[in-house]
Amino acid sequence: MTSKLYLNKQADRRLKKGHLWIYSNEVDTHRSPLKAMQPGDVASVYSTGGQCLGSAMINPQTLICGRLFSLAEHAIPDEAFFVQRLEYALALRERCFTAPYYRLVYGDADLLPGVVIDRYGDVFVVQLSTAGMDRARDALLAALNSLFSPVGIILRNNHSGRDLEDLPDEVETFGSIPELLALVENDTRFEVPALTGQKTGWFYDHRPNRALVRQLARDKRVLDVFSYIGGWGIQAATAGASEVVCVDSSPAAMDGVGHNAEINGVIDRVSGMRGKAVEAMKELVAAGERFDMVILDPPAFIRKRKDQKAGEAAYRHINELAIRLLQPGGILVSASCSMPLTDDMLTAIVYGAVHKQGRQARLFHVGGQGMDHPVHPMIPETRYIKAQFFRVD
Repeated sequence: MTSKLYLNKQADRRLKKGHLWIYSNEVDTHRSPLKAMQPGDVASVYSTGGQCLGSAMINPQTLICGRLFSLAEHAIPDEAFFVQRLEYALALRERCFTAPYYRLVYGDADLLPGVVIDRYGDVFVVQLSTAGMDRARDALLAALNSLFSPVGIILRNNHSGRDLEDLPDEVETFGSIPELLALVENDTRFEVPALTGQKTGWFYDHRPNRALVRQLARDKRVLDVFSYIGGWGIQAATAGASEVVCVDSSPAAMDGVGHNAEINGVIDRVSGMRGKAVEAMKELVAAGERFDMVILDPPAFIRKRKDQKAGEAAYRHINELAIRLLQPGGILVSASCSMPLTDDMLTAIVYGAVHKQGRQARLFHVGGQGMDHPVHPMIPETRYIKAQFFRVD
């Protein structure tokens, strides 16, 4: 039997508009003692007047103490529930993509708070970041098996998101897992480490922005900074770039660049430069190197509001270095996955960097996340990817 969670007066406004999160200070703890509940419990949620708002997974130890997963009063996150949600998510992906390589589930936006699932053909990589979904994992995995009969499932629960809910790090595998996961993106093949790659192994979110890079890269000299295993740079090479240099600090990433360049037949036009991004770009500037296109896709420099000032300074610094490496008329692709950094902020940072060096620039395209990362209209945190394309004169 589910618990009952009553909200304070007017605390139901966001939920009635479609939001899914409940904050701990919104709960009427006299009518529904929050601390008596256990992480992962399911509760029916009510307004002060007794109107049912749906069912939520609860963690009384966190600021976001509840996450609605259904509008039904006594919903149970069982296998049937997950089958319905996965079918809903799959229908969108199958309308958007012709091959089974995409983010199948994107958390709140697919009405599965705390769940991320990436698909690599017949292998699925799953990440769970809330206590409720962690408790319901067997039902979720059963639903995946029922719908897809996958060759293998990887549970990559070794990410920082679990720290917020005091969940242990763990990696588990089910079925047959290859050493490398294969995918195709924008007519380019990639193989990514199944168990040791970053996050879920691949970053599907920038797919449309990489497609535009391919359109602009023919016969151009391209620098791909924070390259990981070459997602941007190798796609530029397969589209006809004359030369691509990929920069990353990880030896494993550099090995991945070489491997993926080789399987795409562009190893003669792709090279790797191992080193921290700032030091590597300074070295290229000192050597007088110039490129027709520079791509910056750094990790999130701003994860929390307290990081804002230092994070903006970091974005400013790398963009200044990138501009110094551009030929007149070259293209800068400046990307960010920091949710607190808005599009307008990123534009201002780039324009400031351009002006500081006495140059001119025009913003000619603003890109976002791919169609397998849909945005929940009431949860701005689900919109995080930015990719801005500038011509720098």
